[in-house]
Amino acid sequence: MAGTRTGGFPIGFRRGWSDWQKDLSAVVKWAKDSGFGALDVGGDGDKSGKAVVDAGLRIGSVDLLDWGGMISPDAGKRKATVEKNSEYVKKCAPLGPANYFAVMLPEKADLKRAENHKFMVDSFSALAPVMEANKAKLVVEGWPGPGALCCTPEGFRSFFRDVPSKAMGVNFDPSHLIRMGIDPMRFLAEFRDRVFHVHGKDTELFADALQEYGHELPPTFGPGHGFGSAVWRYTIPGHGQMPWIEAFKMLKDAGYKGCVSVELEDENFNGTEAGEKLGLTLGLKYLEGC
Repeated sequence: MAGTRTGGFPIGFRRGWSDWQKDLSAVVKWAKDSGFGALDVGGDGDKSGKAVVDAGLRIGSVDLLDWGGMISPDAGKRKATVEKNSEYVKKCAPLGPANYFAVMLPEKADLKRAENHKFMVDSFSALAPVMEANKAKLVVEGWPGPGALCCTPEGFRSFFRDVPSKAMGVNFDPSHLIRMGIDPMRFLAEFRDRVFHVHGKDTELFADALQEYGHELPPTFGPGHGFGSAVWRYTIPGHGQMPWIEAFKMLKDAGYKGCVSVELEDENFNGTEAGEKLGLTLGLKYLEGC
């Protein structure tokens, strides 16, 4: 099965939302036949995970069951969500050590960020002992959605300062950093010891469009991009700005043992089964050479 040339990291992909990916058995078979060595699954890891493992594939990550309730201003809801996620981690434990994917999206995005940070710290401090006991890791993706926390170096640094458990970690997805103007290699240099999972997704930037429209406002008449804006778009690995070989060298030196999972969000490939399979396999082939 495929691995990166630098570091030998298994290459997988994140299971998507399109119709052909709803049939888990068919997805697992196609992944294995196509040379992938891992698969990321959603919030049904306690059910879908066994099929992945039985097929000889590695589970890159499973989605944490509930994100929003973990960052709710309602203390009772936070407690209930911690309990629900704790039971889910225990149910998934027989699959072996697992990464639990999450985005720090608060229930109330309009609250002050420092206030939502306190709610996040409260919940994940309570969840951390359960994850530690079950050899689990939280892998936080820095998607800058509405009110999202842990998207920037400041956000991750503050989270690890206030929830110091070694079960708390990073899903390194350089595409989000690049679109925000953050150097992904400087980010990786700081947080490499906390990286437990990697998304193989890239970002293409459009300098002429940036000059025309800037970062702050959408264009009035100008075109945009699927999975992007007027000035950037997400791509498969190799079609954007990310220096993958340099990143894999750094991860190798840091002792990284996880996977690299292609996350397909690319207007040139999404939308049809044939296009999505092509995008995933092209991402696989590119990463094999890195």
